[in-house]
Amino acid sequence: MAHYLFFSHDGYGLGHVRRNCVIAEAVRRVEPNAYVTVVTGVPSQPAWLERWQPNVVRVPPLLKDRDGRYRPLEMSFGEAVARRAAIFAQTVELVRPDVVVVDRHPFGTAGELRQGLEAAAHRRAALVLGLRDILDDPAVVRQELRGEAWAAVPALFAEVLVYGVREFCDHQEEYGLTVEPTYCGWVVEPPVQTSRDPVLLAAAVGGGGDGAAVFRLATEALKRRPRWRGELAAGPFGDAEAVGRVGRSLAGRLKIRKGTSDCRDLFARAGAVIQMAGYNSTFEALAAGHASVLVPRRHPRREQAIRAERLAALGLADVIEPEADHEDLMRLLDRPRRIDPGALARAGVDLGGAERAAAHIRRAAQEAKAA
Repeated sequence: MAHYLFFSHDGYGLGHVRRNCVIAEAVRRVEPNAYVTVVTGVPSQPAWLERWQPNVVRVPPLLKDRDGRYRPLEMSFGEAVARRAAIFAQTVELVRPDVVVVDRHPFGTAGELRQGLEAAAHRRAALVLGLRDILDDPAVVRQELRGEAWAAVPALFAEVLVYGVREFCDHQEEYGLTVEPTYCGWVVEPPVQTSRDPVLLAAAVGGGGDGAAVFRLATEALKRRPRWRGELAAGPFGDAEAVGRVGRSLAGRLKIRKGTSDCRDLFARAGAVIQMAGYNSTFEALAAGHASVLVPRRHPRREQAIRAERLAALGLADVIEPEADHEDLMRLLDRPRRIDPGALARAGVDLGGAERAAAHIRRAAQEAKAA
């Protein structure tokens, strides 16, 4: 039986740990007896994460603020980093993984994984680094990759996986990545199969902490389409006061799903989708056949804006600015919002990333156990 340890640093949302859990599920489908441990700083308890109990290990969260800085919730930054380092190292000692999968930052937010990763590698565990399709503005990422942590990646990590395709973003060409990564395709769960309601508007904001523009635009659309109704996936970090105001303004026609971060069921039933442009929800909507209206975050990272622009260029989405007028949104919602079943393949969007990533990770485990 192989032991797999997944770590995600986690910031202002759930994307990193959600991606790890989807890949872990793919590992389990092929290897039902696999022992999986998920290490995360997410303070909320979404159902898809709690399914992994009792093998979810919590570290003190470091949430990314609007300036891109990480801050702890209940302690100093130094104490939070020290505790994260200690918990991770203890987990490595306890689990003795065959593979450690780290999402996005090779040594964590502030280098807190180095001791644990070096200990795992000393025991011949394979270390795998997973990167999403778009990281940030290329100049910003190039500067980051010149840092000390990234210099150690080629020697320490057995493999680097990109959860996207090279044609969408070439990590060597755009970012200067010094190792040849493996492109797996996008990591997304299969869509839910159910009947669709043509007058249901779905609004999704990922973690919800900076989703006010989507709240506003969705509300204005429903005011101008009295036959429509809406469902708002507010996310675990949604502004409770703002969400409450939205609900009161459209009593009876708007259902607010507080804390919801898995939108597959909602997207399957919706006639149209307006959302931010985070990794998970964007590709869940595409898998459900939606050309979403995307309202990307542009600060402190440009990841969402770049993703949205590239999907729009492929004809798979429309993009609107957070401060846009409601008439701009209505014009977009009046367009056909369904994606032809073959459009994703023609655009080069491959949603089989979870299975491919799982295959590479399982192979790494087998090689580590044989070493």
